[in-house]
Amino acid sequence: MQEKMIEIKHLRKSYGNNEVLKDINFSVKKGDVTCIIGSSGSGKSTLLRCINLLETPFEGEILYKNQNVLEMKNISSYRAKVGMVFQNFNLFENMNVLKNCTIGLTKVLKEDKEQAKKESLYYLEKVGMLPYINARPRQLSGGQKQRVAIARALAMKPDVLLFDEPTSALDPQMVGEVLNVIKNLAKEGFTMIIVTHEMAFARDVSNHVVYMNNGIICEEGTPDEIFKNPKKEETKNFLERFINI
Repeated sequence: MQEKMIEIKHLRKSYGNNEVLKDINFSVKKGDVTCIIGSSGSGKSTLLRCINLLETPFEGEILYKNQNVLEMKNISSYRAKVGMVFQNFNLFENMNVLKNCTIGLTKVLKEDKEQAKKESLYYLEKVGMLPYINARPRQLSGGQKQRVAIARALAMKPDVLLFDEPTSALDPQMVGEVLNVIKNLAKEGFTMIIVTHEMAFARDVSNHVVYMNNGIICEEGTPDEIFKNPKKEETKNFLERFINI
């Protein structure tokens, strides 16, 4: 039996009278690559932000290795284990690439500078950004920034990586370089939850697909079940827009 890394139980989230998440339930096992798909406004990014406690749900449980994270005292140590890659990169503009990667290791994990540098260089090489360690974010393309953001998240040695639409801020020609990095991580067995609007990528990289619509999980299953044989009419209607996947 694979260990459950993340389990969501009866999660609800509202903004005023607008209920964005309505009784969400699903789980992610070790080594799973879960892609969350759905239209804009369906609650996908809010769900991801709740998992990382950037948003606080008003009801339900988020379990990480059977611990309710909403009751945890040390949120920063949890976030180090459940890393987040944002659609707008969130790099520190006043630091070079290397420093962007080492700062979490020295400040949060309390590693010494040499060890932090060694580990950061390893992950920057992994994403193809070693030649750019002295560059500032403003000197990089969007795809390069996102690869640095992925290296920074990896350097924390997380158990789970969350990706919030990692290609939505990129020019079309840069999308492929970021998706290839994520595909390679999937092959290495990283546990990932990816909110994406790239349907062909979701089909090819994941072993678990969650389709959200109007704040609920409308359907979930394997990529074959969701993309080739969806059961719900809403899922079929959504996927018809991507007829060539």
